[in-house]
Amino acid sequence: MLLKKGLRGQATIFIIIAVLIIAGIALFFMFRSTLIGVQIPPSLEPVYNTFQTCLEEDAYAGTDILESQGGYIELPEFSPGSAYMPFSSQLDFLGNPIPYWYYVSGNNIQKEQIPSKNDMEEQLETFIEEKIRNCRFDSYYEQGFQISLNLNSEDADVNINKDSIDVSLGSDLSISKNEDSVVVGSHKISIKSEMGALYDSAREIYDYEQENLFLENYGIDTLRLYAPVDGVELTCSPLIWNGNEVFEELKTAIEANTLSIKVESGLLSLDTGDKYFISGISVPHDVRFINSRNWTSGFEVSPSEESTLISSPVGTQPGLGILGFCYVPYHFVYNLRYPVLVQVSGQTETFQFPLAIVIEGNKPREALETNAVAIEIPELCEQKNTLTEVHVFDTQLNSIDADISYECSGTKCDIGKTDSGMLRKEFPQCVNGFVIAKSQGFENGKQMYSVVGNGRTDVFLDKLHGASVQLKLDGKDYNEQATISFVSDRNSRTIAYPGQRSVNLSEGQYEIQVHMFRNSSLSIGATTAEKCIDVPQSGIGGFFGFTKEKCFNIDFPAQVVSSALAGGGKQNYYILESELERGEMEINANSLPLPTTIKQLQENYILFEDRNLGVTFR
Repeated sequence: MLLKKGLRGQATIFIIIAVLIIAGIALFFMFRSTLIGVQIPPSLEPVYNTFQTCLEEDAYAGTDILESQGGYIELPEFSPGSAYMPFSSQLDFLGNPIPYWYYVSGNNIQKEQIPSKNDMEEQLETFIEEKIRNCRFDSYYEQGFQISLNLNSEDADVNINKDSIDVSLGSDLSISKNEDSVVVGSHKISIKSEMGALYDSAREIYDYEQENLFLENYGIDTLRLYAPVDGVELTCSPLIWNGNEVFEELKTAIEANTLSIKVESGLLSLDTGDKYFISGISVPHDVRFINSRNWTSGFEVSPSEESTLISSPVGTQPGLGILGFCYVPYHFVYNLRYPVLVQVSGQTETFQFPLAIVIEGNKPREALETNAVAIEIPELCEQKNTLTEVHVFDTQLNSIDADISYECSGTKCDIGKTDSGMLRKEFPQCVNGFVIAKSQGFENGKQMYSVVGNGRTDVFLDKLHGASVQLKLDGKDYNEQATISFVSDRNSRTIAYPGQRSVNLSEGQYEIQVHMFRNSSLSIGATTAEKCIDVPQSGIGGFFGFTKEKCFNIDFPAQVVSSALAGGGKQNYYILESELERGEMEINANSLPLPTTIKQLQENYILFEDRNLGVTFR
């Protein structure tokens, strides 16, 4: 009996082993596609190879879009710029929109929109899932193949590595013809791509810029080199710059100097002859910084009169004869806003992203610390809670579209733009504030209006007319240097004659001033003047407030006055719109003696105050 029981136990063990072997064989065939891969019949391999090629092409296409659009396939929501901040949320580069990684929105908010590597992977996954459906099998259908792809959403999985991109697609591809058939449920490819490494370098460059603002600092250096900012010149005639010409030269200089910036190490060898343009960034790729003068940008300068920068001489005014010489000090404050496109290149690929460069008051912007930081948005402008209706008309009561702002106690808030001459929006509350209307071709309008409850106000704008100007000196045409100013209670306009021979004016009362300068050989020798001041006495006398006189010498350098005031005057004149419509203004001034001494030069400025002008329109 014991023997029979042992045999029975051995039989049970053999049965269990057999069951396990059969189960293992069944599992092998069930999961053989996972264990050793699906065995595709040779007759069906060309179809599957075509599908794999489609998958690779879609992965490459999506990668190209990511690299060219700053890490985006699906662009973020578009945000337009404004008159104050010209940047939209995207840079138009050769017709291709690229989202800014950093920009300042139209309502004055600093913003970042930097995609993470995970964001890029998700966008590439969605792109592949959509594009793989378009894989064409037309030629195989004609040969009698039956092909179907069962693709559900979120079937793709993408991993971006430094030198490759791995793609896995979990969808059933069924292929059959005659007696052969196969179903492949998992598809994997790996494409060679530098995007992961390029993105890492791009982030490193961006972070370095946000910490150090090196692009803004290069911009400030360019500004001071190519535009009048601070300085003093020994001359007795005013210094005049055409603002438009200054900005055009500045745009050209920014374009060239930005392109000259390099990184410390890259794929391309650097010209180490000029260390100035080598930034402190070190990445294992070639990097280009690009700006175009044709891209949207903003340039402002103060003080200025329309498009003219003028600085007047010191030393010619009455009472300053003790100086013995003339000089012109100048100080201009600039706001610059322009884009820079950063291109990071490897062996065969380039990743690019744009960012905005912002210089305010000759200084770089504050470094960005958070995702969205307000730039001095006045509290008043955040309290728009009173519905107000504004209507804008010209002097003939025609409706005009204009940009509307509201000014209260020195704070100005942008409100919006009229539609068919009317705007109805919420204003901040303020007593004795001003509604300001600006429209192309019209003088700016300003209407006092207290916003204390819902209401309405009207603003009337005077039309601007372009008038050509011809100067005459003692009845003869004058074509040498002169400045012509039209001063009114609303604004002032100055043109530098003869380079500028036209001016835009509206009807109103003006004081017209003309300063005419002629070549001079007036030489002012070096002089020394004694200057005495009271200083506290030393010792106990100083304790009780006693002073003593201390004198010292001031040396004034020699100079040659090559251009001196030799004609001009002032005239109060009410200009009618009917006169402006004629289009031609003639101003006749009387000459002054050509000065040969500094005293005569100062006397000319005294005579100038009493000289009148002849003004006629034709």
